[in-house]
Amino acid sequence: MLLYATLTLVAVVWSGRAPMAQDRLSESSQADLIDYAKALFSPSTERRRQALQWMRDRNQSDVVAPLVMALRYAHGDREEVAAVLNDITGETHGKDWFKWMLWQQSHPETTPFDGFDRFQSDLYARIDPEFRSFLYPGVKHEIRLEEITWGGVVKDGIPALTNPQLIPAREARYVSDDEPVFGIEINGDARAYPYRIMDWHEMFNDVVGGVPVSLAYCTLCGAGILFDTRVEGRDEPFVFGSSGFLYRSNKLMYDQQTQSLWNQFTGRPVVGKLTGADIQLQVLPVATTAWADWRSRHPDTTVLSLDTGHSRDYSPGRPYGRYFASGELMFPALTPDERLRPKDQVFGLRITGAEKAWPLSAFAGGRVINDRIGIVAIVLVGDEDSRTVRAYRSGGRRFEKLGQSLERIAAADETWVVTEKALVGPKGVTLSRLPGHLAYWFAWSGYFSDADLFD
Repeated sequence: MLLYATLTLVAVVWSGRAPMAQDRLSESSQADLIDYAKALFSPSTERRRQALQWMRDRNQSDVVAPLVMALRYAHGDREEVAAVLNDITGETHGKDWFKWMLWQQSHPETTPFDGFDRFQSDLYARIDPEFRSFLYPGVKHEIRLEEITWGGVVKDGIPALTNPQLIPAREARYVSDDEPVFGIEINGDARAYPYRIMDWHEMFNDVVGGVPVSLAYCTLCGAGILFDTRVEGRDEPFVFGSSGFLYRSNKLMYDQQTQSLWNQFTGRPVVGKLTGADIQLQVLPVATTAWADWRSRHPDTTVLSLDTGHSRDYSPGRPYGRYFASGELMFPALTPDERLRPKDQVFGLRITGAEKAWPLSAFAGGRVINDRIGIVAIVLVGDEDSRTVRAYRSGGRRFEKLGQSLERIAAADETWVVTEKALVGPKGVTLSRLPGHLAYWFAWSGYFSDADLFD
């Protein structure tokens, strides 16, 4: 999601009043717990070790969260921190913050002490004071606060593009034919947003075909999801940015109006004022495809200009080339479903009451796949090489490939045209497109553990 290729972790230094003496282990107040948690980040070796001994003697799991954070951010004593975690939990993961985060994710019964929200807010404010707009004492949340972690940049350190400059396709000489783009067409307005630019910005806010939209692109989980930012009952569409925080290796975006944190994958507010408001953004169709294919289908398309207002190296593969090429995750996220490898790419669909994923490899050589999601009959048209998959309602028809091109497919000796909005058949009959998107398997299966998988 963020600039992890250049991520440098900083030691958080905390000074302040010394922890209470060790004669109140059984009646620890909220203030005591906060003070001892903060002492883990003190520049004083004596204070850090006093806090660790207090936690060891107290032997309660409500301090696991700050201990895990200390493995990543504290000044020193990581071996001692790991030893206390081992004593409290009975687990042995050494000084490996990544493994302890996975352990914490898999043990939701291990909850932090009352006042952890205050401690967490104060800790992250030492990295960026603006983080207090997201995390503060008493903040509403529907995800575990202890699973929120810093992604390596400050608030808006990955700047969203809002109403960015676009240019005609003929002027986009910087994009090569085989480069991937996010292709969007709404109400006849076709636009392309090259990956080489979006890798650096991970989000745009724009109006396409009269519809206010945001593309939320999580580089870590390989998912670019297009949302309609209008919500019934609100006068203005939401405008989003990147918070700098992650949840299970997924970016937490935020809305500028309320500073609430949203899950990029589900389009729901999960921390802050809007939590519990029963809001879920509508997902719209977006195509990942090669620039030459998009330009061929949409000769009048516009495309992002390199003049974004930001100074970045927009050459392909920056800044995540090594991450994309690796099979490893950069941040902790459980992958309980082992039917695929964590970073295998899938095309996922979700409709009311059902979710299903198709491995991108199922579209090797270009394929037309007839299938179902829930009770809905669908057809998918895709090509692994260009990472392009489009899904449509099939109305019970069975489609097949028509020659080598995927711009037209056939059903019962009738030709149908593959468009961004629908399949268009004889006499103008249409079958609507469904809004799916690509993602890494770990992210899809992590959020939709009961979803079907095509095989």
